[in-house]
Amino acid sequence: MSSSGPTLVVGIVLTIVAVIVTSFRLCIRTRRKRLWLDDAWAALGMIFNLMLLIADCLYLQDFERYPQTTRIALYYMIAQFFYAVVWASRLSILFTIVRLTVPGTIFRRVLTCTAITFGIVWALLFSQVWWVCESEPSWKTQPHPQCDLGRGVAIAQIITDVLGDFVLILAPFCLLYKVRLSWAQKIRVLSVFSASAITTIVSLVHAYYIFSGGGLKEVMAAIVEASMSLIVANLSVVVAFIFHLKAEEETPSTSTPILTFGSQPRKRHRDPLATNFTGVESTPIVLEDLSESLPRSMKASDDDENSMNNRDGKQANDWC
Repeated sequence: MSSSGPTLVVGIVLTIVAVIVTSFRLCIRTRRKRLWLDDAWAALGMIFNLMLLIADCLYLQDFERYPQTTRIALYYMIAQFFYAVVWASRLSILFTIVRLTVPGTIFRRVLTCTAITFGIVWALLFSQVWWVCESEPSWKTQPHPQCDLGRGVAIAQIITDVLGDFVLILAPFCLLYKVRLSWAQKIRVLSVFSASAITTIVSLVHAYYIFSGGGLKEVMAAIVEASMSLIVANLSVVVAFIFHLKAEEETPSTSTPILTFGSQPRKRHRDPLATNFTGVESTPIVLEDLSESLPRSMKASDDDENSMNNRDGKQANDWC
């Protein structure tokens, strides 16, 4: 299939980028000893993404040398590995948000139930491919077998993708609603999580090609969506690391706290000038509130107020 060349190039490039970004994320978390469930799902998504690329290469290049049963198996592998990458990436983003919440709160329980729902949706989409393709097995006799997934699969993908990404965008807004931060700080954090909208756009394109009859364009859209989902899942950690380095370069001599996604303190000690936004050892968010915790006698001095404002300005740059 000569026209499969560009599809493979796109798949290889995006997969390499996704693997590099995920590996970088895992190295950061491993070095800081902050590995958690969100990292496990990201690693699993990376493995599935590599397996998807291998299956694509075998399916698109020199498929004539394989027996018909192998070609059919390769198609099923592509279809299922695609779902595995997309939903493992969504679960990684969701658990990144979960680790920032306080244990025992209603919001954390809702997010945990949402994670279970994501798993159920993944299982249903996994099963839908089988019952749609097995109900009409005539496609298996084609030289290059590809199941006509039809309108039902496309509609299911649109609904689940839009709702899933909407939850991943809405949850950080609810988490940061009562946190005392400037608008610039909140926008910086929310923009990272809102990158899930990119996955939604790509998934709509993929669903359109399923509607229009599939072919190589459907395969290419699936590769792009899978790799973009994995890249977006790692943005929160990578962007946090970049802003952390930037803050250290700008203020190397200060010890102002850095808020990162999924941070974990080495030692627990009480600080009258700090407010912990979470009780999870694996995910404290430290926000200094000097205006409420300093003695009134210190507030009476204009010089002290100016120094407090300068310090708050530095902390704003540290928010990732």
